[in-house]
Amino acid sequence: MTTLQTQLPDQLFQQAQYLVQQGWMANIDELIAEAMRRYLESHREAMTEQFIKEDVDWGLHGQD
Repeated sequence: MTTLQTQLPDQLFQQAQYLVQQGWMANIDELIAEAMRRYLESHREAMTEQFIKEDVDWGLHGQD
């Protein structure tokens, strides 16, 4: 498990706290992990495409 330290806008943190208080998540850590998982899943195709383009560009042109 990795520990992160970050800064959030106050309003975003308040919304997260509200969801925890309402029982949607057990705690803020669980909410943030779930939000990151969903973000990464929803952007996986775009990220994969970008990585492939970067690899092809590197293969064609090289970089030092």
